[in-house]
Amino acid sequence: MSEQTARICILGGGFGGLYTALRLSQLPWQPSQKPEMVLVDQSDRFLFSPFLYELLTGELQTWEIAPPYEELLSNTGVRFCQGVVSGIDIDQRRVHLQDGPEISYDRLVLALGGETPLDIVPGATSYAYPFRAIADAYRLEERLRVLEESDTDKIRVAIVGAGYSGVELACKLADRLGERGRFRLIEISDQILRTSPEFNREAASKALEERGVFIDLETKVESIAQDSISLEYKNQVDTVPVDLVIWTVGTRVSPVVRNLPVKQNQRGQISIAPTLQVHDHPEIFALGDLADCLDAEGQQVPATAQAAFQQADYAAWNIWASLTNRPLLPFHYQFLGEMMALGIDSATLTGLGIKLNGSLAYVARRLAYLYRLPTVDHKLKVGFNWLARPIIEALSK
Repeated sequence: MSEQTARICILGGGFGGLYTALRLSQLPWQPSQKPEMVLVDQSDRFLFSPFLYELLTGELQTWEIAPPYEELLSNTGVRFCQGVVSGIDIDQRRVHLQDGPEISYDRLVLALGGETPLDIVPGATSYAYPFRAIADAYRLEERLRVLEESDTDKIRVAIVGAGYSGVELACKLADRLGERGRFRLIEISDQILRTSPEFNREAASKALEERGVFIDLETKVESIAQDSISLEYKNQVDTVPVDLVIWTVGTRVSPVVRNLPVKQNQRGQISIAPTLQVHDHPEIFALGDLADCLDAEGQQVPATAQAAFQQADYAAWNIWASLTNRPLLPFHYQFLGEMMALGIDSATLTGLGIKLNGSLAYVARRLAYLYRLPTVDHKLKVGFNWLARPIIEALSK
């Protein structure tokens, strides 16, 4: 392929992939140099994952947090292709889609994210509910509705993992279920939110305590059954009755990525240079959960949405630079802080010299994420809805 008809193929439409595509479409291409750009994802919708919890409490609606790719990419010149990646031939520079066409490429962006490993504990695949995708939220919502409509006195929920997802889910669901909810948060280490700033950890501990969430520290899940969970604490196994188990632990690189003949770490993440290029394959860029990245300062880049969002800018610039004979930029990661929802209308926030919790942090978190939504059109629609909704609700009373 000549430079004029170069094709950029972006695999995965999460924070890394979609934001790379949008940024690429905004760069100053010469008319003779503008490449064909294709974004591939198995879903037809982007998911703004930090807001996924708000679906369960009715604070937000699906269209706000999961707009269709076709809508986001209209008028960008980026073509969307819905499909499951079944293989990548890096010698022939071809992507194979399950039940779909082959896509050849000149530049490839690997941003497929990770998947939740449920097969590490007996019974988890059958009985535990993961919480990563929009389909997971729908499935969990359906189970919650069944439990809420049943005549059971108490709804017993076990959440595996006391990281961000586990803590946020525990608080949101405790607010939703109220007096009927009985919650256990199960954590294998000796504290919740191991990697969080102390202010956020303390705010989260207080929020969990206020909601009566029981925390099992230094506890390992032995197995999960239809209506029970077996826990090991100090070499003793205890089986506890439950109505619902939610699994929030771990991220695993997809088999398609693991099978690539490129340098990987022990977890299967692809080793990349600070320019986000795969070693020995400068035409391939990798970012997000599947990348093992040291930035320009040599600091390990965490597998977070915040990091993927920042990497997208550099990936787009470096692809543009590589196709227009300009110098590439090494990635500089900047930790901007951390925000967590702690129930309905409450959150905690630490970053850029600010520490907030409660309703003020909730508003700040909303506004920060509104700014991060993918397109100006979508920001305006969502922002207007947030302003109008309380007024409409007040008038309808």
